[in-house]
Amino acid sequence: MTTAVKNDRLKKRFEKWDVNGNGKIEKSDFEAEASRIIEAFGEDPASPQARAVKDSFATMFEYLATKAGTGPNGPLNERQFTEVVEAQIFQEGDSGFDRVVRPTIAAIVGLCDTDGDGEVSQQEFGKWLAAIGVEASAAGPAFRAIDTNGNGRLTVDELVRAVRDYHMGKIDVPLLGK
Repeated sequence: MTTAVKNDRLKKRFEKWDVNGNGKIEKSDFEAEASRIIEAFGEDPASPQARAVKDSFATMFEYLATKAGTGPNGPLNERQFTEVVEAQIFQEGDSGFDRVVRPTIAAIVGLCDTDGDGEVSQQEFGKWLAAIGVEASAAGPAFRAIDTNGNGRLTVDELVRAVRDYHMGKIDVPLLGK
């Protein structure tokens, strides 16, 4: 797919995180997404799994904001967000996604993985997608598209690859929600 698709998906990501529509994303916006995911799983917000999700979202925001020059707690406008994600994640390919995105995905897998096998079932994945606003009917097809080894479980590697491929315009599965 084209750069236009990648840029459109980044714009949608920004808009999704800009919960109050003020044209900026703030640390509280990232924390709100973490809280929605934690709540969707009925997890105690003080549990180690919930804390890991909250911390990973906060760390991701702080990294991006610092790299954008606004400091770890400074807000990012859409241009700053797009530029920093392009430079820190997209241009660095797998290493950028591993450094910036993987910790958050791994923390969410730790929350979703109710049976402790280190992987996410289709049901667990459906809850995750529902928490971020994806229609329930899209969860099954998205799961099957991401489950590259066809074993009926999603690993952190498969999920990181899916997020990367989605944002790079290589796959078209609903990973952003409303």
